[in-house]
Parts: sequence; structure tokens; C-alpha cells
Amino acid sequence: MSELKWAEKLRKNLHSQADSLGNLCVEAFHYLALFGIGAITAYAAVATFIDMVEKGSVSVDDILLLFIYLELGAMTGIYFKTNHMPIRFLLYVAITALTRLLIGDVSHHKAPDAGLLYVCGGILLLSFSILVVRFASSKYPSTKAIDASGKEIEAEGR
Repeated sequence: MSELKWAEKLRKNLHSQADSLGNLCVEAFHYLALFGIGAITAYAAVATFIDMVEKGSVSVDDILLLFIYLELGAMTGIYFKTNHMPIRFLLYVAITALTRLLIGDVSHHKAPDAGLLYVCGGILLLSFSILVVRFASSKYPSTKAIDASGKEIEAEGR
């Protein structure tokens, strides 16, 4: 029996080291991807802003595009801090994108058609989805949420 104890101890040690190495690789990829997404979002926002300055005018489409970049940046920051994807921010981005599409269609004097109703219906459906997510997260909060340092954080608003 004592001959097998050393093998079991070696197996557990190997398993522990493999878990640590795997966690390190996953977390390194996680942070690199988040920094990449954040940098690309910031670059796109700055490029859009420079284009507006060079153009010499700003449209509602441009402002809504900047709001989309702001929401993507906030979503990346929250995900970086908490390791949880705030689904509401994705819904906000979708609503802003549909609103931008709607305003673009209307401002370019496109004749009203069924597509206009579909876009408005999509915005309404996404708004209702936010209401459901907010209600569900307040009524049935997560048991606990843990940030990157291992501390428990507030679960409200996710």
C-alpha cells in the first residue's frame, strides 16, 4: 500500500500543476483578448471622432455611433473587473444600433414601409428584454459573484 501512496501523491501534484498552468493560460488569453477589444473600441471611437471633426459637422448617426462605442467600452471594463458579461449592455448596444438604423432611414427620406415597423418592433422587444432581465436579476439574484481577486461583489444590476 505504501508503494501506491507515492504514486497517488505524484498524481495529485501533477494534476494541481496542470490545473494551475491551464488556469494561467486561460486567464492570460482572457486578459489579452479584453485589452485587444478595449483598444480596438477606443481606436474606432477616436477615428470616428476625428472623421466628424474633419467633416466639420455632426449628425445624430455619428452621436449614436459614439454611444455604441461608449457602451462597448463600458461592457469591456465591467467584464474586465468582474469576469461577468453584463447582458444588459449588449441589449443597450442593440437598441442603439437599431435606433441609429431607424434615424438613418427616416433622415434619408426613405419611404415608410414594413421595415420601419420591424425595426420599431425590434426596439420594443429589446426594451422589454431589458425589463425582464432587470426584474429577474432583482427578484432572483445570483448566489454570489466573485471578482478577479476572489472577493465577493454585489450581484445587483447584472
